[in-house]
Formats: sequence, C-alpha cells, structure tokens
Amino acid sequence: MSKYDVISVGGATLDIAFLSAAGRVIENKKEILASRLLAFEYGAKMEVEQFYQTFGGGAANAAVNLAGLGLKTAALVCLGQDDNGHKVAANFRRLQVKTDLLQSESKEGTGFSFIIINAHSKERIIFSYRGANHNLRLRQLDWRALNNSQYIYVSSLSGEYWLENLKVIFSTRKAKIVWNPGETQLSAGAEKLKPFLKNCYLLCVNRDEALELVRSSNKYKRVAKAYVNNVRHLLEAIKSFGPQLVVITDGTGGAYAYDGVKHYHQAIIKAQKRVDTTGVGDAFNSTVLFGLIKYQDLATAMKLAVYNTASLVTEIGAQNGLLQAKDLKHIKI
Repeated sequence: MSKYDVISVGGATLDIAFLSAAGRVIENKKEILASRLLAFEYGAKMEVEQFYQTFGGGAANAAVNLAGLGLKTAALVCLGQDDNGHKVAANFRRLQVKTDLLQSESKEGTGFSFIIINAHSKERIIFSYRGANHNLRLRQLDWRALNNSQYIYVSSLSGEYWLENLKVIFSTRKAKIVWNPGETQLSAGAEKLKPFLKNCYLLCVNRDEALELVRSSNKYKRVAKAYVNNVRHLLEAIKSFGPQLVVITDGTGGAYAYDGVKHYHQAIIKAQKRVDTTGVGDAFNSTVLFGLIKYQDLATAMKLAVYNTASLVTEIGAQNGLLQAKDLKHIKI
C-alpha cells in the first residue's frame, strides 16, 4: 500500500502581493511570447492599494490543493533555515500537507516572490527569488518515497540539479507522473525533454508554454505561425512527444485537452468576484489530477478544475479560496 496518494515536487515560496491601479496593459503584437505587457511610469512613485503576505510555489500550491481535497499529500521541496522557511513549513502542517520529505539548507534563504496585481484586470506579474529551491536534490531516500507513491506531481525545477532530479523522478516504476514543467525545463527544448515526456501520464502547460515547447522541437521549429497558433495542433504535437494526456490552459479561453483520440475543451466559470489570478495554473492542473483519481474521466476532471479556479480567484494568494473536500458535494458535475 502506498504511503502517499501524491508527492508534490518543486518549489515553495513566501509571497508578498500588492494591488496597484497605476499599471497600464500594453498590447505587444510583435512578440508572440510577450504579447501583453504591464507597464509603469519610469521613475515614478506608485501607490499601493492593498498589501498581503501569502504562500506560493508550484509544488507547494499543488500540495495544499490536493491535501485540501482529501488526498494524502507530501511536499518535497527545499526551504532555507530561516524564519520564512519556518513559516512555509508551519503553513504546510496547518493545511494537512505531510512534511517528512522537506529539505532545508543554510546557504540560501527560502524562496520568495514579489507579486504585482493589476487592480483593473486582476492579472499579475511575479518577481521570483528561487533561493533554496535551487538546491533541491533528490536522494535515494526520496526515490524510495517517490516510488512508493501512487502519483508524483512535478512543477518547476531550478538550479544545477534539475536534470538530475528529473532523472530520479522518471526512474520510478510505480507512480504515475503529472508534470507542469517550468521555464528552465522548457528552455532546454523538446528534444532534451522527450525521454521524460514519453513516461509522463499527464502533461500540463499554458498556451505560451505549449508554443515554446513545440517550437523547440526539430519537427515543428519551421512550421508556419498559423499552424502552431492552433491549440488543437499544439495538443497533437505535444501528444506525439509521448505523454498519455495533454492539457493546455488558455486563460479566459478556458482549457483544452487531448488523449490521443478525443479533443476536450472546458470553458471557464466566471467568478462573481475576481481579485487575483496567482496560482490559477497550479490549482487547475492539480485539480485535474484529483478529478482523474476520483472520477477516472478527463472531462469531469477539467470541469471540477474550473470550479476550483473560479473559487481561488476570489481571494488574494495562490492557496486561499481553494475548494475543500467538504465543498465537492455541492458541485454539480
């Protein structure tokens, strides 16, 4: 019997978030990977409307969400031996995330993010200090735990050990692996990632990440822009790299998925109050995993995920506002 339902591997941060109405959204059609920019007047002093201290990091967000939904979940992250690290660990314990796999080190501080939220659009920009997250290094003890878990959720990995860590994770024989690769992984390109993609149960990326991944492959790097701008083509291209299931999130356009036979689309549920979109991807992707475990159906999993993200965006922070196990009985899916 597995010790955990899910082990979530990647980053954890303490977050400082603030809302400001001073920023202006600028359309930038010349750059496909930076099509919208949030700008502030150069040299100006901007007023902050609201200020919050919250928690974040891809692995931490997923772990908190999955634990709240009722799965026995552990976080495998590296924290600094500082006050922020103690706060992150205490937050895990408070929210029923198992902490026996936590790593800590003294050379760098706990990961930290500074988040600007546009008071009008509610979109955000994140300035991230990876800190101790860079030093996550999986050991033989971790491999045994991972191999004894039913699922492994892998978010962004950074630092010099990221490739070594992926090799450890994907060498497990029993667990199904859900992967939301970060910028470091995507920058390595599809060809370098294909050995892992072939052993991936569920790959989750947003539309920009999907485009970057597909464009980096030898097969698709020279295809016409119109071809890769089509989400169905992106899904099919990524599926050809090897994952069993592919999910692409597209902001207000909802989410798309492909299992090799059928294409799926799930529209968003418009929240009555939309305050902050931080952590939406982590919540959506980890809820899809939960839905697949509970309902064994991708369409149902995606529908549950949009209910959860609609709840998340009503509060500030990547871990506030998430649905809990007790809330599931009130959702009609």
